[in-house]
Amino acid sequence: MNIVVCVKHVPDAQADRGFNESDNTVDRAGVDGLLSELDEYAVEEALKLAEASGGEVTVVTIGPDQAADAVKKALQMGADKGVHVNDEAIHGSDAPATSLILAEAIKKATDGNPELVITGMASTDGTMGVVPAMLAERLGLPQVTYASELTLGDGKVTIRRDNDANTETIEASLPALVSVTDQINEPRYPSFKGIMAAKKKPVESWTLADLGIDAGQVGLANAWTKVVEIAKRPPREQGEIVKDEGDGGTKLAEFLAARKFLRRRRPTREQVETPWVKSSSSSTTSTASCARPPRSSSPSPVAWGSPRPCTSARVPRLRRSPSPSTARARSTSSTTRPR
Repeated sequence: MNIVVCVKHVPDAQADRGFNESDNTVDRAGVDGLLSELDEYAVEEALKLAEASGGEVTVVTIGPDQAADAVKKALQMGADKGVHVNDEAIHGSDAPATSLILAEAIKKATDGNPELVITGMASTDGTMGVVPAMLAERLGLPQVTYASELTLGDGKVTIRRDNDANTETIEASLPALVSVTDQINEPRYPSFKGIMAAKKKPVESWTLADLGIDAGQVGLANAWTKVVEIAKRPPREQGEIVKDEGDGGTKLAEFLAARKFLRRRRPTREQVETPWVKSSSSSTTSTASCARPPRSSSPSPVAWGSPRPCTSARVPRLRRSPSPSTARARSTSSTTRPR
């Protein structure tokens, strides 16, 4: 099986990243870059599948000369060959143009018959997460996205997708495109042997002309989305020191409330179900109390017209604890997210 992995070369998050003042695009030349961390999980999953069932792993990337480092890192991890699409006309391309270039590169690398395409769930610089779906549409492949587990068998791919409240199991027939999350595996570190072997692995460099793509279909001038304005992050303000002179808690609460970190507490069910009644002795309000009268040998008669005891307030009903069998049934029917 020929597995294709799409990777991206992104600016290092620890570096001083910025934008080009001329066109508001990301400055990729004046900052150190590396293989996107989320794409490392895609490379690792492809290597595991190739080791288990045989086949080769081809890595495809788009970008300037520095993007070759992303392919180099994937080859050091164990990929078999790489493809680097490099053309000045690609500068400023958005997600639709990126998916077009990737689709044509994958078709050329696999002779038009890709068996399995794996991507990360998003890039760490743009974090859009839409390229996998666009790429699957251009290739005419079923897409199964956000996979936390991936298995192959009987001409189909099966993934597990973990949501906030439940877990989904999704199947698709091969060939297919799969995007994986950072929960699917633990990427390996390149070994010394892998680093030395990567120097001999083939890497092809293609232009837009090699892929049959017109320069008028890509680039900043033909992008559907553009960065209109940029501004530097404001410097961090000095923190406020509050001296506790007996009112430290009040000052802290006022500080949090002014920044909307605190909100009014919702009343409990007992507070909602227990009404407020006026006292007969004063104009203030108080809750009615039900004190048990002392026991007597004979019940005292209630005169006509006198108020009945304990009728001025509603007593909240207590919930009955479910039986063990009901509790077991509820626990087995609920869906929880695996950890």
